[in-house]
Amino acid sequence: MMNLVSSQKQKQFDKHYLEMATIWSKNSYCKRRQVGALIVKDKMIISDGFNGTPEGFENECEDENNKTKAYVLHAEANAITKVAKSGNNSLGATLYVTTSPCVECAKLIIQAGIKRIVYLDDYHKDEGIILLKRANIEVVNFKENE
Repeated sequence: MMNLVSSQKQKQFDKHYLEMATIWSKNSYCKRRQVGALIVKDKMIISDGFNGTPEGFENECEDENNKTKAYVLHAEANAITKVAKSGNNSLGATLYVTTSPCVECAKLIIQAGIKRIVYLDDYHKDEGIILLKRANIEVVNFKENE
């Protein structure tokens, strides 16, 4: 009985953190896709991020052909680098992200010690998810688990 209650409570936390990540994604200036991410550890948000250009760059993510500029950072990368700058760490944390991680972000997630990923929408490639699972990181597609 206790596991069922804690499982339902976890789903409720997951839903609320994903709602917050969705709201956070609206800070992105990207036109093609806005992505938000939160890193949560011990039930505290320790970092956040959204996709966009590095600090000090123009807030335009796409070029004149509507292609994403090469130097645009993904929401997960922004959240991970932000936590690194803070002096905190993400060991054992959960990453909530509105779109599943690409393979480059998956590598950062593994190296950051994040142990659980909860996401809403699928990225157009699944290499990131495959790599995360290979690293024994729990991957939850929230829409499939509702």
